[in-house]
Amino acid sequence: MGRPIEAPAREDMVWIPGGEFLMGSDHHYPEEAPAHRVVVGGFWMDRTTVTNAEFRRFVEASCYVTLAEHPANAADYPGAGADSLAPASALFVRPARGIDRSNHYNWWAYVRGANWRHPRGPASTLKGLEAHPVVHIAYEDAQAYANWAGKALPTEAEWEFAARGGLDGADFVWGDELTPRGQHMANTYQGEFPFRNDCEDGYEWTAPVGSFPANGYGLYDMAGNVWQWTTDWYQEHRLIESPCCTMTNPRGGEREASYDPLTPDIRIPRKVTKGGSFLCAPSYCRRYRPAARMAQPVDTSTCHLGFRCITRSV
Repeated sequence: MGRPIEAPAREDMVWIPGGEFLMGSDHHYPEEAPAHRVVVGGFWMDRTTVTNAEFRRFVEASCYVTLAEHPANAADYPGAGADSLAPASALFVRPARGIDRSNHYNWWAYVRGANWRHPRGPASTLKGLEAHPVVHIAYEDAQAYANWAGKALPTEAEWEFAARGGLDGADFVWGDELTPRGQHMANTYQGEFPFRNDCEDGYEWTAPVGSFPANGYGLYDMAGNVWQWTTDWYQEHRLIESPCCTMTNPRGGEREASYDPLTPDIRIPRKVTKGGSFLCAPSYCRRYRPAARMAQPVDTSTCHLGFRCITRSV
């Protein structure tokens, strides 16, 4: 399916022709299974994730304030103290050796003053990071930007189809080998996670968008760098109706709530995020693959979470 005649080329976007593909995987994490055939229609997608410079233009034009810059609503978090409600976002903090690696709270902390303007903590700035992906973006922030830009966020199926770049069933967006001929194809974590990042790919934190090769559709950073929001409510693939059959652009089911182990009395709806990030390591989190998926609470922003947009018509 080629580019529609009525749709002019857009420099900041790539036409994704749509088609049938194998979504998910039976060979990695259980939440990716079962692999199933899916059909999506054509759409335009941003070549890169939204950058700090692009998000700044949106904020300056709209006076928008992100979720991480607001104090939390006490009514949403019964029993939480004032300190817990202060504006904050989740930041990776490198731990000392000897911690329990089964508990990710050993290297994640909610840090006051961490937000998109201060991506690595309150003392950091955006100087020199204009071309890096914007981070500390909650779902409502990504949705607000998309509405302002006249675009939309992709479904999980649209995102995964685009990420595969025409390589149906491949492990990675570039093929089946993580580092073909020794070349790093994405910004991920090398070394002993979470204690030591050897930065063999050249980056410890985010990389400027487009620093690694594009996939078959001309999209950059569909693996690693930052996780990306989709519109789907998270559910396991095995719960999707008739997973054995070819489906047309399936969407996550009814809004699903889940429990955060640190706040068991609070039910937190989750959306699907895709793509992995600079914190994904072969020794810990092999989620820099198109089939990989993560359930992200909609009220949480992090230092490795951003987004990109699509349009289904021009």
